[in-house]
Amino acid sequence: MILITGGARSGKSSLAERLASSVSDRVLYIATSVVTDEEMAERVKLHRQARPAHWRTWEGSQQLASVIDQQAAAGDAVILECITTLIANLMFELTGDTPVESIDFAMVETAIHQQIDELLVACARSPAAIYLVTNELGMGIVPENRLARHFRDIAGRVNQRLAAAAESVLLVISGIEVKIK
Repeated sequence: MILITGGARSGKSSLAERLASSVSDRVLYIATSVVTDEEMAERVKLHRQARPAHWRTWEGSQQLASVIDQQAAAGDAVILECITTLIANLMFELTGDTPVESIDFAMVETAIHQQIDELLVACARSPAAIYLVTNELGMGIVPENRLARHFRDIAGRVNQRLAAAAESVLLVISGIEVKIK
């Protein structure tokens, strides 16, 4: 398992795609984005068109461990794009329309970490090369609203766990990769 992190539009996805292509012609692309509006629909459409036609794509943010268990075989490469979007989707699924001041963020984080636990177990037992893409959110200013602060904090703790479990960790800055583990 290789973790690829960096800022938005830093080149993380391109690196993951290049690495996956270098180890296998059989690539499973797990896309965690959820279409919520026309802009996101267009982004998803462009991502689909940019991927090689022979790559398999699975779209969703639930039961990713099962997807890896059932669809990733020896000799495959798997790209999970992206952990940060997965966390956002899980947060919104868990909180719905609950007012921010009423959200039990400890419960939310526990539920997210359970999903990450399952994902880590699936990655560890998978015979496929797995590339997890995530955003580094902790290098900017502290967000001014409570929801964004909790999102940043949860993402940071999840990224720490993923980095600890990964065989290697790559940081991408302005399209340049730096091996940090």
